[in-house]
Amino acid sequence: MKPKAILFDLDDTLWPIAPVIAEAEVTLHAWLATHAPKVAAQWSVDELRAHRAQLAAQQPELLIDLGKLRRASLQAAFAAAGEDAAHVDAAMTHFFAARNAVTPYDDVLPGLLKLRHQVQLGTISNGNADLEVIGLAHHFKVSLAAAHFGAAKPDSGIFRAACQALGVAPHEAVYVGDDLALDVAGAQAAGLRAVWMNRHGAVLPDGAPRPDAICASLDELLAWLEQQLAE
Repeated sequence: MKPKAILFDLDDTLWPIAPVIAEAEVTLHAWLATHAPKVAAQWSVDELRAHRAQLAAQQPELLIDLGKLRRASLQAAFAAAGEDAAHVDAAMTHFFAARNAVTPYDDVLPGLLKLRHQVQLGTISNGNADLEVIGLAHHFKVSLAAAHFGAAKPDSGIFRAACQALGVAPHEAVYVGDDLALDVAGAQAAGLRAVWMNRHGAVLPDGAPRPDAICASLDELLAWLEQQLAE
């Protein structure tokens, strides 16, 4: 069936995220050194990262809201260092500003401009990117984040809710993402078709979910969509 809507993952699908997060954490630590020096003295960037991972393992429900997880980890670090917790809000604001300083892949902006004339567009993300701050919100009719929805991919509910918001049935929608488990398997279990955005030429592992298509860019996604529309 010809797709009526395309839904996108954000991090590592529309922009690379690992270097952005790494830089944001370094920037945050420098801010802490000035505004919460006891925390910066007691906790390195790596130690804060390890503590956050440990907290996520102990309280996996926090993974639905990665901002809440980071805030809880910072609050614990402030308490351990004897630092004034009143600075946590400002620390989070500083982190989010750096976290949203993403640079879309070169194909994203022209690709979205072409796609929006052919199908409805939306996003579903487990992360906490702010599309308004990033400057891409106007491309999408619907954007769902796990933190606001209350469930994270691969939960079928978030995929179906996005389809409902767009006024399409799941089988009329395509989900595009880089993660085989969260994006491909999650979308297919909810009744959507799934495109694996494989920007780095990875080999599909044995036993992995089988995507409906594999694309390395939005240019390839457009070509695949044109083929679907022509059938």
